[in-house]
Amino acid sequence: MRRNKSRLADSDKWYKKPSNWATIAICAILIPILLINISVMIQAKTDEDKVPTIFGYKPFIVLSDSMETKIKRGDLIIIKDLDQNEVEKLSERDIIAFRDDENTVTTHRIVEVVDENDERYFVTKGDNNDSQDQSLVEYKDVEGIYKFRIPGVGNMFSSLAEPTTIIIIVLGITVIFGVAFYMSAKKEREREHEEFLAYKKQKELAKEERKKTSSRVNTNKNSSKSSLSNKKTSNNKDANNKKSSSKKTSSTKTSTKKSNEEKTPKNK
Repeated sequence: MRRNKSRLADSDKWYKKPSNWATIAICAILIPILLINISVMIQAKTDEDKVPTIFGYKPFIVLSDSMETKIKRGDLIIIKDLDQNEVEKLSERDIIAFRDDENTVTTHRIVEVVDENDERYFVTKGDNNDSQDQSLVEYKDVEGIYKFRIPGVGNMFSSLAEPTTIIIIVLGITVIFGVAFYMSAKKEREREHEEFLAYKKQKELAKEERKKTSSRVNTNKNSSKSSLSNKKTSNNKDANNKKSSSKKTSSTKTSTKKSNEEKTPKNK
């Protein structure tokens, strides 16, 4: 019974099934993306003039090809938020995200740092553009410095920003977990049923074995009794034969004695 349980347990180990790993991988990708998207949406609705941050970093979706080939359209770029001291340390060749005259966030490279009227400004330009940006960038307009990009993920995030997509993803994750739970529960029920059948079969075999053992014991007892009975009968016969022989001997002796007495003459 223990061996059967061990075999069943080994076959049901979750990490041996590719489907379980596929479910974990899908959830590991979708759940963080969904949480990040929801966090960004909530922050954007709370303060529309402020770019949402996640642990000091700001995700942006690239909508143009002005920074190709360094950054491509559809990429998700990560910008690190900077304080005033860090902004002052920015220099040429740094890629920064800033707000332009239309209050749109743009990500371009610093090509020059200039001083005007005791104020410092950045001159920026897209790597794929022929000319530099017309407006100077003030310190207060800087959103942060470019750190890295995730190719093509921006388009996916853009789609995930739609409420319909979020609902579909939530339902999808729920269905995945529901199906996984159902399959796991079904496997557990089947395993318990197999264990029960194995236990029942083992119990029946043990019962039959006890019956066979009991039958053999009874047979041996009957054989022993029969042997003892035969032995007693034989002993009784021997005893009767001895008694008969003894009686015959006694009778013979008596007859001989009388014959001798008759032959002996009497003295007067």
